[in-house]
Parts: sequence; C-alpha cells; structure tokens
Amino acid sequence: MQPEDVGLPRGQRRRTSGLRREEAASLCHMSADYYARLERRRGPHPSEQMIASIAQGLHLSLDERDHLFRLAGHNPPTRGAVSEHISPGLLRVLDRLDDTPAEIVTELGETLRQTPLGVALTGDTTGFSGPERSIGYRWFTDPATRQLYAADDHPFLTRMFASGLREAVTLRGPGSRAADYADLLLAHSEEFRKVWNNHEVGVRPHDVKRFVHPELGALELTCHTLVDPGQAHFLLVYTAVPGSESYEKLQLLSVIGTQGLL
Repeated sequence: MQPEDVGLPRGQRRRTSGLRREEAASLCHMSADYYARLERRRGPHPSEQMIASIAQGLHLSLDERDHLFRLAGHNPPTRGAVSEHISPGLLRVLDRLDDTPAEIVTELGETLRQTPLGVALTGDTTGFSGPERSIGYRWFTDPATRQLYAADDHPFLTRMFASGLREAVTLRGPGSRAADYADLLLAHSEEFRKVWNNHEVGVRPHDVKRFVHPELGALELTCHTLVDPGQAHFLLVYTAVPGSESYEKLQLLSVIGTQGLL
C-alpha cells in the first residue's frame, strides 16, 4: 500500500517503500507504539474490535479481513447488509475526495467514514453509539439533528426517514437492527408513531440537500451517490454549482476546517 492509495502525501524525503509505521497505525486508529508491539508479537492479544480496525485501516478485502480474523483466533464478522467493513474500492474513492464533503453510510444512515470537509459540514457523525448512530433515529430523538437542515424541508425529511426505515424493516425482517430501531422509535416518539402509521414507502431523498451550517448559514448542495450493493453501503458526495453562493461557501469551509464545529 502506497501513501497515494490512502490520500496521504508522499513527500520528497520518504525512504519507506510503502506506508510508515505511524501512518499505518493512524489509519488503524491506534498508537504507533501499540502497532509496533503487535508487529513484534509483544502486545496483548488483539480484540475483535481491534482486528476490525486493522482490517479497515489497511483496506483489506472481505476475504483478507476474514483471514486476518482467523489468524487472530476470532470468528469473522457476518457479511452482507449488517457488515460495517467498507470495501477497499469505496475507501479508495473516499480517500481522493479530500477537497469535498463526503461520507460513507449504511442503509440505516449510520456514518462509517467522513472526509475532513464532511466533518466540517455536518460535524463528526462517526462518534455516536447504539441507535443514535442512525441519522433517522436521531431525527426523531435529538432536536439538534434538525438544526443542520432547512426548516422547510423538515416535514419531507420526517416522511423520508420513516419511509426508509419501513423499507429496511421489510427487507431485513424481524430481529434485524432496522426492526429494533423501529420498535424503539415507536416506544419513544409520538411524531414517529404518527408518520409510521401512514405506511408510506418510496420517499426518496432530493438530489439537492439544503444544509444550515452553524457559521456559514444556508448551503444548497447536490448529493451524488455511489452504491456498494454487496455491503449495502453508500458513498455520498456533496457538491455545489460553480459560481453559486453555496460554491463560495464550500471554498470558505475548506479554510475554516473543523475548528469550532460540532
């Protein structure tokens, strides 16, 4: 794996043929010291969570990921819709979008990875746990979620999130994570119960999304979607029409970065 494969600059003084140890460790979300101890078989036996982080950080395929799990004495995670292992191809695309807001999400709206500008646009949405990982769940339980979107779009988004969850429940069946989210929302949100009882399906997102940034105000961004059907993952890329006010704000967003954001 080369620096360019993961969106890192090569630099002129690089002597390493591939990634430096600290670069690999950073991609795997661990310290360089811990990564070095694993390499030398001096560290603690890595957990399943740590093995998953290594497999994702090194852009392993599903077969390579499963092999790594078995080498570490663990059973590989389930493949398919419930898997959160992002395919190397989708990661390679995301790594090249360092100047564009983008994110990889599951069919339930759980953010798996964001570009730096994606974080600058919506805040870091990868840090949630449990049902709160799903934007559809947060829409009905956390008022702060709605502040990121134009108020005029709220009624439509309410229908859209309920419709999408209903389709996921039907597709995945009882006992699925989608079904668990629906049961929780039915128990805790009167608004969700009302819209759920409409039995509406097929409400698709608009191509243009209207965000409300805490510093830059309103932005109208076109959402382009790349689908990995095998993993039920979606790469969402947000762009603005060149010369528009939103385009100028995106340029400013790249300067502001993630400082002072959610």
